[in-house]
Amino acid sequence: MKFKRRSTEALGDLICGNNSAADEKQPHFVYRSSSRLTEFFQDLDTPWTHDGGTRHRWVADVLDVMLQEPHEGDTHTPDIFSRVIDQLMSPQDALNEGPDRPAALATLNDVLRREGFEAFYSDDHHCYLRHIGNDTVSGLQMNPHRPFSVTETKRRDDLARFLAMCSEDQLIEEVLLPLFRQLGFHRITAAGHKDKALEYGKDVWMRFTLPTQNRLYFGIQAKKGKIDSAGVTKASNANVAELLNQTLMMLAHEIFDPETNRRVLVDHAFIVAGGEITKQARNWIGNALDTTKRSQVMFLDRDDILNLYVVTSLPLPAGALPPVSSNLWEQLGSPF
Repeated sequence: MKFKRRSTEALGDLICGNNSAADEKQPHFVYRSSSRLTEFFQDLDTPWTHDGGTRHRWVADVLDVMLQEPHEGDTHTPDIFSRVIDQLMSPQDALNEGPDRPAALATLNDVLRREGFEAFYSDDHHCYLRHIGNDTVSGLQMNPHRPFSVTETKRRDDLARFLAMCSEDQLIEEVLLPLFRQLGFHRITAAGHKDKALEYGKDVWMRFTLPTQNRLYFGIQAKKGKIDSAGVTKASNANVAELLNQTLMMLAHEIFDPETNRRVLVDHAFIVAGGEITKQARNWIGNALDTTKRSQVMFLDRDDILNLYVVTSLPLPAGALPPVSSNLWEQLGSPF
């Protein structure tokens, strides 16, 4: 990855605290002398020591080297660069503004947007980088099993309520498609439910590019409610036997990738449920498939969706936002 030189020098000015004429009276970035610059990079566990040269140009040279570090692709920045931005925007270093640092954030984003990125604060009060083109986030702690903050827990509860009331199309279009885009999948195409003749057992197909540039293709079979293995299934649930047939259709049917201009088979199938996928249902599918097909099937249930949605910091669907009070007297005040 390579940034324009004027961008890295501008970032160097922010790290050094070289304030512009407009900010001289009320600067928003901490001034760092030669020794403080060395401390800044040592705090990141890097070996850089200021050599006495022009400070912002030296920092620009360091950033240029950091941007050459291995990373996930052009839509992500190297981890060390993301950590530099996070440390630069630490709420403890706020000057002449609150800990959310709106003025400093706006100044930083004026520079980053030239390169197709923008910085934002997440619920954990750390600063991350988002690619403007496809909203992928660099440096975010993506472990869905980590403890959640109070704010993250509330977002999870709001989304859980939405999953309990949404339709199958809403589950796909408003939850799954944004989620898989954020996770780095490409060419995500929804078959939709208006014309089932062309669905062939899959609701969505998508592509994932490995670091070796090889491509894997995935299909998604999504169900709104619980997936179980009961002989008599409730109306809101989906029976696993029906899903097995749709999964086999998905794996056997070719899809056309217009970017490569060829037909390909689906490599892996996701069975996704807006409710619970019971252990019995998972075991039933595992026993019914042969060894080769078994490795192609993966499961994603309600808890997986909720956890992944929270750790990727995706905005909630419109239907999951807390409702506005419908009590007119609360909004206007009672005249009596």
